[in-house]
Amino acid sequence: MVKSPDLSAKTLSPIISSQNLGWESILVEEFQLPPGNWESQAEKEHKIAVCLAPKPYRIWQAIGDRSYTGVYAKGDISIAPAELANSYRVYGDDQYLQIKILPQFLEQVAVEAIDLDPEHLELDIEFRDRNPQIEQLSLMLRAELFRGKDGAGKLYIESLTNALVVNLLREYSIIQPKITTYEGGLSDRQLLQVIEYINHNLAESIKLKDLAAYLGISQFHFSRLFKKSTGITPHQYVMQQRIEEAKNLLKKGNTPIIEIALNCGFNSHAHLGKYFRQITGITPKAYRQSSH
Repeated sequence: MVKSPDLSAKTLSPIISSQNLGWESILVEEFQLPPGNWESQAEKEHKIAVCLAPKPYRIWQAIGDRSYTGVYAKGDISIAPAELANSYRVYGDDQYLQIKILPQFLEQVAVEAIDLDPEHLELDIEFRDRNPQIEQLSLMLRAELFRGKDGAGKLYIESLTNALVVNLLREYSIIQPKITTYEGGLSDRQLLQVIEYINHNLAESIKLKDLAAYLGISQFHFSRLFKKSTGITPHQYVMQQRIEEAKNLLKKGNTPIIEIALNCGFNSHAHLGKYFRQITGITPKAYRQSSH
């Protein structure tokens, strides 16, 4: 039998982590590991693992008192509930994305968005499953992970995280929940209130939980109702408003572009430039020149 490797920090170090990006309630990390035996202690978070390996490989995997032997391929996922030890033996080069979710956040979403008593909240162990929604949301989080501090921002991350957790609860709760649905969108009054809040806080880090709390509804339902009312997501709306504000400031005087970027909620000249080009097709400098 192959001797288990030393499980020091360097052995299981991710190649990239969201640890220092300020993401709340989740930790997203990518790992690349050679063939061998691997173990991890029981952890307080729930874990989703998404296989990224370009070639299928054979694996023996154990979560808690259950185990699986077979082949994993790109896109396969596994679910490890909190407080369960994990171990596996992999017979090829492994690459996977791991998403850790705080149980408190899972309970919060269960209470706010799903008709499920947190006392009965329990995730099932899952090996080598296919779930296109969770895979897509995980890969969208991965894309933001690699963009780092020049990514779309916390509002976008929170929207993805809420959608991911709702899908996790819907598909992998031992007791199947009922998703509460609302017809229509936000009322005119609610929409005006939240738009005014956004426009007054463009320079700040606008969070989904703050927008939802402002109207007294859950984050998940706020996102769905806002999109029904406006046709776009809260993140898309905020980004559009930030670019509109940047355009207004670029037309006025010669304020340095880095200062405009910070005043509109971007963290650098390059960060503003990236989204300005996406929305307008030109750079902030070119827009300023064309406006004078």
